[in-house]
Amino acid sequence: MTTDSLVKVDLNLTAALGKPHPGLSHRQQAAQGSAPPEVREATASAPPPVSSPEPARALYCSHVLQDKAFTYLAALVGNGLTITITSLDPGLHSPMYLFLRNLSLSDICLISAVVPKAVTNSVTHCHSISFLGCVSQVFLVPFSAVAELSLLTVMSMDCYAAICHPLHYEAIMRRDTCVQMVTLSWPSSGFVCVMHTVSTFSFSYCGNRQIQQFFCDILQLLVISCSHNMTAEVVLISISAILDTGCFACIVVSYVFIFSTVRQIPSTAGQAKAYSTCLPHLAVVVLLLSTAFTAYLKPLLGSSSSTDLVLSAVYIVLPPSLNPVIYSLRNKAMKAGLENLVTGKLLTKQHMLLFLHG
Repeated sequence: MTTDSLVKVDLNLTAALGKPHPGLSHRQQAAQGSAPPEVREATASAPPPVSSPEPARALYCSHVLQDKAFTYLAALVGNGLTITITSLDPGLHSPMYLFLRNLSLSDICLISAVVPKAVTNSVTHCHSISFLGCVSQVFLVPFSAVAELSLLTVMSMDCYAAICHPLHYEAIMRRDTCVQMVTLSWPSSGFVCVMHTVSTFSFSYCGNRQIQQFFCDILQLLVISCSHNMTAEVVLISISAILDTGCFACIVVSYVFIFSTVRQIPSTAGQAKAYSTCLPHLAVVVLLLSTAFTAYLKPLLGSSSSTDLVLSAVYIVLPPSLNPVIYSLRNKAMKAGLENLVTGKLLTKQHMLLFLHG
């Protein structure tokens, strides 16, 4: 790959990975190198409206991306407050808040990898992203998503231990065990995504270099690659899919036991409280996995449409936006921590030292 390669996104959210070299055949272009050359903005000469709906879809998608600016800021503030409060408040250093703090960090990473650049492109109509920017998106999006799924899996186990084995909770979810699980989720996600990134950009790109997406997406890049041997990346994707399915299965099994235990609670109010705590978490997991799997399977099946953009926006934007509401605003301890932060009670030297030494 050449370091001066660029990727640009046009008005219909199509990332154009360079232009074919004139006078060269498809295979000759592939032989020149594996790097996508500079990607130029698509021209404004769109097909007539009678023959193509692209201009209307472009305008709609442009407005959608601009609307995501407010959502991004809200997600940034919500997750930032969650990290700050759970870090400074000594009463919020239990395993649940340790997981929540790292979940907020992965949410910020996920939404920041895509939305700011997409919104900037939409507003300025200067639809470009550097090659390094494309590489960072190819790495950061799956890295953040995998880390988030790992953390959601651990959080479901924490919920299972708290509800199904309350007397043994402290023995099961020891602090050192929780720290090890959180610590393992980040480097393991990074290792897998580094292999994905290296494999993706080792392929040749030639001919028609346009992807129907508003960010650099691995599967969309594979669709336009003219390399014939993609076995390594296909194997990596298959392994990732199996691991993701395993995490989802672990979450489902945990909630089967959780709901079975909750049904045995004699108090209706107790059942309602347990359901109100667990169901939103399960809803986030289902939303994240269902939209992500659908968005990634459609290109593999050769089916591409404007719904792909919506699905991608859902799994990238919604979970980071909803998690602070689900896990923080509905939590009395978090509300108390927010009040202490606003009044300055958490910004003392003592709290800072407790956090640094904790």
